[in-house]
Amino acid sequence: MELENKTRGCSVDAKRSYDDACGAAHALDLIGERWGLLVLRELMLGPRRFSDLKKDLPGISANVLTQRLAELEERGLVRKRLLPPPASVQVYEATEWGLEAEPIMQALGRWAARSPRHDPTLPISATSILLSLRTMIDQQAASSMAGKVGFRFGKDTYVGVLGGGNIVISRGDPSGADVVFTGTPASLGAVVYGGAPLSSIEVEGDHDMARRFVALFSLPPKVELAPPRN
Repeated sequence: MELENKTRGCSVDAKRSYDDACGAAHALDLIGERWGLLVLRELMLGPRRFSDLKKDLPGISANVLTQRLAELEERGLVRKRLLPPPASVQVYEATEWGLEAEPIMQALGRWAARSPRHDPTLPISATSILLSLRTMIDQQAASSMAGKVGFRFGKDTYVGVLGGGNIVISRGDPSGADVVFTGTPASLGAVVYGGAPLSSIEVEGDHDMARRFVALFSLPPKVELAPPRN
């Protein structure tokens, strides 16, 4: 009984627990609450302010966001800290353990993208589209490419480093990158996954590299659903 109580006390509300020893069940205890996984997703590329999280999760209320952040912090997946001067603002960031959830998100996203009901035209955040690049990259095709790729989405800027068939993306100044894409997350997604022309977003730098880069990504094939039985 003591061990059971300690296990339940691992930052999970026992009233909402599945009461199941399976690791997948406990994972849902940790991040399965509505919005929980998406809040953690938005912290995968670095610290965020509350207002920025709210902006990039337009369907969430301030009260629910506050609650989810508190839960994720209590469970050891998120922490908050005060940025040093001159910023002196509070931000939230994923812990080292929280960051380990990215492969889970990648596998889940790759799997769910095969659904015929997946609608890639819905709103998408900068973090989400960039994480999708890390998920959907053709590693074999990317193995022959190396360099830096920059992304500008309004005031939010990122730098991706291509190498070894993968891309590592973090927040940063894209100045000096081999190619820089400027636009909205949705417009980048339309080019990368929807076949929109490269001219629909602003491209600075090596245009040949830009064309090769956007060709590195594709969504997985859709499953064919069997018609319902009569």
